[in-house]
Amino acid sequence: MKITLNPDEEIVKIIREGLEKKGGYCPCRTEIKPEYKCMCQEFRDQIKDPEYEGFCHCMLYYKSLED
Repeated sequence: MKITLNPDEEIVKIIREGLEKKGGYCPCRTEIKPEYKCMCQEFRDQIKDPEYEGFCHCMLYYKSLED
């Protein structure tokens, strides 16, 4: 398993700007809740799933099954 940033630098830039504006909370969510703090609970749960491969909710991180 490997976690990497989205290879699209423009998406990474936009999401990081949003995270900065929202104090580290997912810029794609309307509510400020502990489970939305980046790296969000949803993606941490997806990381634990041995079958999951894909992006986090906001497309900042990607979990690949291969190293």
